[in-house]
Amino acid sequence: MSQTLSTDRTTNPGRRAVARLATEVLAPWVWVLGLPLVVAWEVTGHHLGETLLWGLITGVTGSLIPMAVIVHGARQGKWDSHHVTDRAGRVIPFAACISSLAGGIVLLVIGNAPHEMVSLAGAEMACLFASVAITFALKFKISMHAVVAAGATVMLVFVYGPLLLLLIPLVAWVCWSRVELDDHTTAQVISGAVLGAVLGGAVYLVLDAALR
Repeated sequence: MSQTLSTDRTTNPGRRAVARLATEVLAPWVWVLGLPLVVAWEVTGHHLGETLLWGLITGVTGSLIPMAVIVHGARQGKWDSHHVTDRAGRVIPFAACISSLAGGIVLLVIGNAPHEMVSLAGAEMACLFASVAITFALKFKISMHAVVAAGATVMLVFVYGPLLLLLIPLVAWVCWSRVELDDHTTAQVISGAVLGAVLGGAVYLVLDAALR
C-alpha cells in the first residue's frame, strides 16, 4: 500500500508541485519571521516604529539568523536541504535556533518590549525545546512545519480573535504537503500540529498572564 502511494506521488507532478509550494511558502522560517511583525502591530497599538523594532528583533533572531546557518550548511552538504529532512542532521540547526532566539529574548526583556512579544518568543522557545527532546530522545522526526504553522495560528487567534481560525486550512495544507513529499508521516505532522497548538498556546497564555 505504501509503495503504491509513493508511486502515485512520484507520477503526479501536479500534486507534488502544489505540495512543494506549500512547503516553501509556509516554511517555518516564513511563519517565524512574519508572526512577530503581525503580533507587534496589534500589541503596540499599530505603531510602525515599535512594530518594526520588536517584530524584527523576534523575527530576525528566531528566523533569519538560524535560517542563514541552515542554508549555509545545506550548501556545504552538511545536511540534505534547507528543510533538514534527515532527523540526525538537526542538531546544529536546532542549536542555532535556540541560541539565536535566546539572544532575542534577552533583547526583548532588556528593551522592555511589550509582554506579548516576550510571551511569543517564550512560546517559540518552549516548542523548540520540546521538539529537540522528541527528535533526539524519542527518535521521532516531528514535523517542524506543522509545529510552527499550528502554533503561529493559535497565537494569532489569541491576539486578533477567532476570525484568524480561517488560517486553519493553511495549516492543513502545509501538513499535507510534508506527507505528500514523503518528508514526514501522517503521525509526524499530526503530532507536530498538536505540539505547536497545545504547548505553544499554553506557554503563551501562561507567560502573558504572568508578565502583565
